Amino acid sequence: MPSPASEGARRAAVLGSPIAHSLSPVLHRAAYAELGLRHWSYDRFEIDEAGLSGFFAGLDTSWAGLSLTMPLKRAVIPLLDAVSATAASVEAVNTVVFTDDGRRLGDNTDIPGMIAALGERGVTRVESAAVLGAGATASSALAALARICVGPVTAYVRSEERAAEMRGWGERLEVDVRTADWSRAAEAFAAPLVIATTPAGTTDALAAAVPERAGTLFDVLYEPWPTALAAAWSARGGAVVGGLDLLVHQAVLQVEQMTGCANAPLDAMRKAGEAALAGR
Repeated sequence: MPSPASEGARRAAVLGSPIAHSLSPVLHRAAYAELGLRHWSYDRFEIDEAGLSGFFAGLDTSWAGLSLTMPLKRAVIPLLDAVSATAASVEAVNTVVFTDDGRRLGDNTDIPGMIAALGERGVTRVESAAVLGAGATASSALAALARICVGPVTAYVRSEERAAEMRGWGERLEVDVRTADWSRAAEAFAAPLVIATTPAGTTDALAAAVPERAGTLFDVLYEPWPTALAAAWSARGGAVVGGLDLLVHQAVLQVEQMTGCANAPLDAMRKAGEAALAGR
């Protein structure tokens, strides 16, 4: 792990494609300001899979770490010296730390970020859960549920291929995953915890099906916010955890790993993210 830098400029950035929408620079810069890391900078770069290796080749010793979004979370793995057990469990890295001895270490802060975001709202153990969707975020959701869900998880998906993928992740993560067709997605709302991992607009048609007594919804989107589903859920009195909650909690872990500073400023980072979204 790097030590907190007091001499010389240190750099970090988020990579992905598309990347212009990313709030990561806002969150990390807010943390640096609060921590007094005046010589630290955090940028964003539009990088696809084809350009990733070349980008890594051009990095110098001023670089402390990288945040990775799609489509790079799996493409980066061959470029790393080591990958944490958490990242390996879902074959996805969203955090790279460059150590003082030149090693490249990969981790996944999405999974503990999900757990922390739910724990902040008092959700630390559930008897069952439902997942809407079957992409990369859905596999991270299953990894998080492996730690807090004691019963079955039902994944609502659009194809048998996706269903097989989710069952495969369940076996790997030791989660009792059952699958159902997307046409039955409204049935998910009977679960005490529903995690929506689908792109913007996908769950809008389900908003009318939110029950009178709703449990907890974790909608991983942060823009647009609230989603139609999240708004309907709140109107029914159900608890809602949003994508900004996830983004902030996983960014806190990234800041701590990249800077070597303990106790990244969660509240300051959240306020910066909220202000940035309000200004869009």
